Amino acid sequence: MVLSRLQRGQRGFLANPFSCSFVTRRPFSPPDGVTIIARYNLPRKMGSRVEFPSNAHTCSGYFAAPKSGKGPAVVVIQEWWGLVPHIEDVVDRFANEGFAAIAPDLYHGKIAKSPDQAEKLKMELDIDRAEREIAGAGEWLLKQPSSSSKKYGVVGFCLGGALAQYAGTKEANAGAVVSFYGGFQKAQRDWKNLHAPILLIYGENDQSVPPEQGRQLEQQLKKMGKSVQLVIYPGADHAFFNDTRKHVYKSDAAADAWRRSLEFLRTNLSR
Repeated sequence: MVLSRLQRGQRGFLANPFSCSFVTRRPFSPPDGVTIIARYNLPRKMGSRVEFPSNAHTCSGYFAAPKSGKGPAVVVIQEWWGLVPHIEDVVDRFANEGFAAIAPDLYHGKIAKSPDQAEKLKMELDIDRAEREIAGAGEWLLKQPSSSSKKYGVVGFCLGGALAQYAGTKEANAGAVVSFYGGFQKAQRDWKNLHAPILLIYGENDQSVPPEQGRQLEQQLKKMGKSVQLVIYPGADHAFFNDTRKHVYKSDAAADAWRRSLEFLRTNLSR
């Protein structure tokens, strides 16, 4: 689906020596070229750092529970920058909408400060280890009293979008997949193992992950009998959802993508 033009509607930590997060978190400053702009109208911070088991280790993430007490479980997966305040803000936003949400720290405390650093961290990432940590976060979340769903959703952006797709083909408890401009060649998906519905979101002007990839994937999944939705936003660039990046953020597309993501997750995690 290509939409006509459519409002928009982000914390340190020191783990034990055996933790997946072995790097002390430093105060955050934006990556090169990123300008912090006005944020969603939420309390300063809804969530906190937590630890969960994965890969026979203790890993960390940022978790927020809904004010209502219980809600569907959602795992939020970072962009190539790492677990930065923007991703924590997305977790808070999900909690504000009634979800129990967690973002695992897949870089184990490291934050990229430039595209070159981000590319290096991305290429160094062990995809299978990262996927197991995503699954570990999801399984931990399902056991929390704040989670009301039998399965968890996975939502990712850029690198995280590809990892969300990958997790969807790996984990039986992944009940819904939302992939924002997901592209990462190291994450080889075996689509026959995808059993969850998937929402694919792209920007028309994205040069990093061209929307044609989304069109091709949509057709491939439909031929396989998978439940897939595709949305392409006119005039939107790569990372158009990231409201800390003024030069690419597109408020109308971001707001509509957020609305669609919420509806998609609520519908498919209530089953």
